[in-house]
Amino acid sequence: MDHSKHIRLSATELTPDILDGATIYGPGDETIGSVSHVHGSGPTSQVVVDVGGFLGIGAKPVAVPLSQLEFMRDDDGDVHAVTTWTKDQLKDMPEHIDP
Repeated sequence: MDHSKHIRLSATELTPDILDGATIYGPGDETIGSVSHVHGSGPTSQVVVDVGGFLGIGAKPVAVPLSQLEFMRDDDGDVHAVTTWTKDQLKDMPEHIDP
């Protein structure tokens, strides 16, 4: 997928309602996870990404800074993000446990 032509989300669009469920693509344009939920709003938010598993079963949740993900809309208007992290790098992060 050519992400260079996709419209980047503005800071006001970086909300849990818009980001929840977004697919995350790694540096090789492979799917590495999806947004489970967001803590906070705006650029200082933490995004919880479900990594691995199948259809959400067996996935490991990890928290990453929103600033490490570039969120955008594709030609169909679907929100997704790209990152420089690989699936293995995210899997090696500590598991996020909600309080």
